[in-house]
Amino acid sequence: MLGSKRTIVETLTFEVAEEQEGLRLDQFLSQAYPDFSRSYHQRLIEEGYVLVDGLEIRKPSKRLKRASQITLLIPEPEPLEVLPENIPIDIVYEDQHILVLIKPCGLVVHPSPGYTSGTLVNALLYHAKSLSSIGGVERPGIVHRLDKNTMGLMVVAKTDMAHRSLAEQFKERKVEKLYKALVKGIPNWSYKLIEAPIGRHTEDRKKFTIREEGKPAKSEVWLLRAFPRQSVSLLKVKIHTGRTHQIRVHLSHIGFPILGDTTYGFKRSSVDKRLLQTLGGCHMLLSYHLSFEHPQTGQKLTFEIQEPEPFKSTLALIEKLEEELS
Repeated sequence: MLGSKRTIVETLTFEVAEEQEGLRLDQFLSQAYPDFSRSYHQRLIEEGYVLVDGLEIRKPSKRLKRASQITLLIPEPEPLEVLPENIPIDIVYEDQHILVLIKPCGLVVHPSPGYTSGTLVNALLYHAKSLSSIGGVERPGIVHRLDKNTMGLMVVAKTDMAHRSLAEQFKERKVEKLYKALVKGIPNWSYKLIEAPIGRHTEDRKKFTIREEGKPAKSEVWLLRAFPRQSVSLLKVKIHTGRTHQIRVHLSHIGFPILGDTTYGFKRSSVDKRLLQTLGGCHMLLSYHLSFEHPQTGQKLTFEIQEPEPFKSTLALIEKLEEELS
């Protein structure tokens, strides 16, 4: 009998792999389904939302056996109390309808179960007098997002009218988004069109992959600079669809993982140790160009930024190392 009356909205099943034998149940779930924090997984276990081989287990510390079947029953979300926080944000444009900012690496865009503070939304609630309500209490003003470890330009809606207009522009692919990416490897082409459908990975819930039954995804890629002595390249990417992890998945799929992105194929041993220090925990993926129509006036707005840190210092170090190796 479940300890809560909340409706189950999704049921997920995982199998304990050989190398995961002996893990605590909460530790296993935080790896298998990282959308939730470990503390929130602990709470779900204690409330009876987790089964091990069909049996309800309420001990987060339970050690798991190889090949055990873990069932996670995801209940409907509880309303989150999202409070304003004085977190600095770099605003490049603002009027009564929209706000354009530079999201730094490491900042989560919106709250989720177990992550109710320290997000961009917490910062926006402090800095903006009003935000659109269409995204709900957890995502006020949020029309699109960038991954936690990706940096760059984002537009935020301050009114519901602006939100609807921007959402429609994204849907109709009228928003131009350009990225720079530092990747491992040297392409033998100057331009490449990638059209490969993306879906959630069948074994690793935190990852996405190329799947026939996935959603259509289209990216254009240009080679900007090559650093052959380090086997590193600077690419420009234009995305025509907005699939989760799209650029990361597409570039990894064609053999050019983004520096710092160990989830999609980057190996820390493949670059100079000095580069690892500048990378920190960031992915060298930057949303540097954003263009759309103003929701109220219809005027075409275009924003373009120089490389922020740590992208700037990483690129500078790559240039320095290339000279040293020549």
